[in-house]
Amino acid sequence: MGFDQYHEPPNELSDETRTFARMMLSLIEEAEAIDWYEQRISVEKDKQAKAIMQNAQQEEFKHFGMDLEFLLRKKPEWRAVMQSILFTKGDIVKLGKKGEEKIE
Repeated sequence: MGFDQYHEPPNELSDETRTFARMMLSLIEEAEAIDWYEQRISVEKDKQAKAIMQNAQQEEFKHFGMDLEFLLRKKPEWRAVMQSILFTKGDIVKLGKKGEEKIE
């Protein structure tokens, strides 16, 4: 993908915005890796190979979580919404609407 991650001229973007773009792309890449491992794990017949893939996928979960936490620390309004949804019980859509109301 290279530097095609920017939709505006990179030299016009602040360092903070470029870091944000890098972390967003990293989050996307970690999500893709989690998905790829999930697909591989679902069809793998060899138990040892499957265990290795599951271990590797756990690392991707950690990286995804770290990227997400970094972004949430940079965007307090995102954190407000996410706190209404993540690690809770109940209707996810209703919780999402409740979270949006917090920032309006």
